[in-house]
Amino acid sequence: MSAVDLQATRDAGEQLKLQLNQRLDVGLALSVLALLGLGLVMVASASIGIADRNLGDPFYFLQRQGLYVLLGLGAAAVAYRVRLAYWQASAGLLLGFAYFLLILVLMPGIGVTVNGSTRWLSLGLFNLQVSEVAKLLFTLYLAGYLTRHGRSVREEFSGFLRPMLLLSGAAMLLLMEPDFGAAVVLMAIGLTLLFLAGAKLWQFALLMGAVAAAMAMLAITTPYRMARLTTFLDPWNDPFNSGFQLTQSLIAIGSGSWFGVGLGASVQKLFYLPEAHNDFLFAVLAEELGLVGIVVVVLLYGWFLWRSFAIARAAEAAGQTFGAYLAYGVGVWISLQAFINMGVNMGLLPTKGLTLPLMSYGGSSMLVSCAAVGLLLRVHRETVESGALRGGRTVRGRVA
Repeated sequence: MSAVDLQATRDAGEQLKLQLNQRLDVGLALSVLALLGLGLVMVASASIGIADRNLGDPFYFLQRQGLYVLLGLGAAAVAYRVRLAYWQASAGLLLGFAYFLLILVLMPGIGVTVNGSTRWLSLGLFNLQVSEVAKLLFTLYLAGYLTRHGRSVREEFSGFLRPMLLLSGAAMLLLMEPDFGAAVVLMAIGLTLLFLAGAKLWQFALLMGAVAAAMAMLAITTPYRMARLTTFLDPWNDPFNSGFQLTQSLIAIGSGSWFGVGLGASVQKLFYLPEAHNDFLFAVLAEELGLVGIVVVVLLYGWFLWRSFAIARAAEAAGQTFGAYLAYGVGVWISLQAFINMGVNMGLLPTKGLTLPLMSYGGSSMLVSCAAVGLLLRVHRETVESGALRGGRTVRGRVA
């Protein structure tokens, strides 16, 4: 091959790489793949004992989680290929479907009840947790609403109140399941997006205070939620009953020290820590990989949040308002849920039934989280393409 041909090949490769970086946020994609890969490893490690004892197959949960990841990547690919304009135009239908699912799961004989909570619909391969779908659908609806009524939200109290009433209705349905954690995340997404849309500060503060007071009153007046709060404050007061999960989680995290006891060597996962491969996966990770593993996971979620907001800012600058609000919402949702899960595992927050996104075992969370990532990558792509169509230049995947 001549020097000219070699240089042409190199130039073509560089151009292909540049186009890939522009159409796909490689940094975000790599962080998500890292979380998925680490999650698979930890699900295999955390579930091997209970799967072997109860099911006779030590890799049962790993195999199912691998299938969920593949389905999730498929959902992300589909979401990435659908234009945002279609999602925006369907905002009203998506809102109606979210309410339909939240009501359907509460109907006798339809919703699946596990440990006293009716949160799932049976789909055969797995049980669909409707709160996960509702979070995505409400994020899409809010992005569409704020795009259409942004001025009303900023200037009129009614424009601010309408979406909050809809969110409050959904939160009430979630509390009837009951799913307090999902209700908190849903309200947080709504309040954050309204704040970013320019809602007046006094309105935002008033409503935030009302939501906080309502949540606190609900927790205080409900015996089992009050028990969770008191247990969270002093789990060692009843370490073999109400404080069992949290004390075992704290023992696991404390045992990990700096570098962990070694992958697969966790003691707490051996029938001591309930839901070790699900809600308390982070505790097993901390025990086996130590503070180093904790820092890696926190940095990966921090990078995810930073890239989500960077994509949102770029979309906003390019005039892609719907994409901007969608990216803000997905970033807040995934990172906040991760923060709550890790806070619960470390005893910083009361116990909630929230998974660690993209890592914990479960089909619903995996499918919906991956679909949300696909939408986030689609926002980036359309932002870049809108800059190219307008004759703008792109720098490292951003519109300049």
